Amino acid sequence: MDRNLRWFIDKRVERTIESLKKQNMLGIYIKDKTELFELLEKLIPNNTIVGVGDSMTLFELGVIDFLREKNIDFLDKYSSNLKGDDKKKIYRANFSADTFLTSTNAVTEKGELYNIDGNGSRVAPMIYGPDQVIVIVGTNKIVKDLDEAENRVRQIAAPIDAKRLNKNTPCTKVGYCVDCRHEERICNDFVVITGQFQKDRIKVLIVDDFLGY
Repeated sequence: MDRNLRWFIDKRVERTIESLKKQNMLGIYIKDKTELFELLEKLIPNNTIVGVGDSMTLFELGVIDFLREKNIDFLDKYSSNLKGDDKKKIYRANFSADTFLTSTNAVTEKGELYNIDGNGSRVAPMIYGPDQVIVIVGTNKIVKDLDEAENRVRQIAAPIDAKRLNKNTPCTKVGYCVDCRHEERICNDFVVITGQFQKDRIKVLIVDDFLGY
């Protein structure tokens, strides 16, 4: 990587981590997958309950497979064996998990986590329930402020995710958000996390990579 670009990214991450600290959230800069899994081993004890939110980042990094192989009670929402209301039961069980892993649609340099969700099953446990929330995010999702965060999610993340989910919404046709009221709309819950009562309950692991949407 060009050293000037390297400097720019490192400075941006540095500002973000410092802001997260002021919001009672822990930010950690992760250089690669090896470092990530070493840290996850330390953060997630064996014989604990672990849930996950819908996230391409977790799949891209191999976190889902890592959890499946770990000695934990994994609330695997991606299991092919799920039937009927099984997924709904997992969503509710996530509130009682010891650890909940997910990504975030955007993180601002001011230390805010910005997410748009379809049914709230991802953002709800981030807000309340699990003793520990681990948010894994690529450097590509760092933005300046909430205005930039909303624009990023509406115009980039949401249309791509709607396409991934085979939705028939207008954004999957034109490639950008038109603020539709389509029955298959996935932009229903707009959530900003600006801080925490419990220090370091939310841990934001910023991976030096371009991850997710």
